[in-house]
Amino acid sequence: MSITQDPAVSVCFVVTIDGIELGSFNTCEGLGCEVVLEPREEGGNNGHVWQLPTRLKYPNVKLSRPLTKDTQKVAKWFASMTTGFARKTAHIEARTGDGVMVARWGLLEVVPVRWTGPTFNPESPKVATETIEIAHHGYTMEPGA
Repeated sequence: MSITQDPAVSVCFVVTIDGIELGSFNTCEGLGCEVVLEPREEGGNNGHVWQLPTRLKYPNVKLSRPLTKDTQKVAKWFASMTTGFARKTAHIEARTGDGVMVARWGLLEVVPVRWTGPTFNPESPKVATETIEIAHHGYTMEPGA
């Protein structure tokens, strides 16, 4: 699949874990990276404090969508944690409404953190949604991604 040059106005996010597709999600938040700085004061230099970069920090990624049959794939992935776990590589692809990939991120050593299911309330009829939260240890550097 090729990457389009047009900006995506309406986007869905397709998630795969080691080649197993978990389906499409409506929202994706938390893709990013932060450089952690350590302040150091230098004796005799009162004009400033040195800010030394120490490590990179990656926030958890949260993805949400209405409930679909793909919910079973997410449940199976989370259930696999009870029998042992191997860290996996995930890919999140931002796609336009007609399926053209706009951007792609590879996440290293993915760990499922949380699944939040729908809240059912007859007084407030809304679409039943689910949210998954995953932790990772950085991004892959893939050609063409």
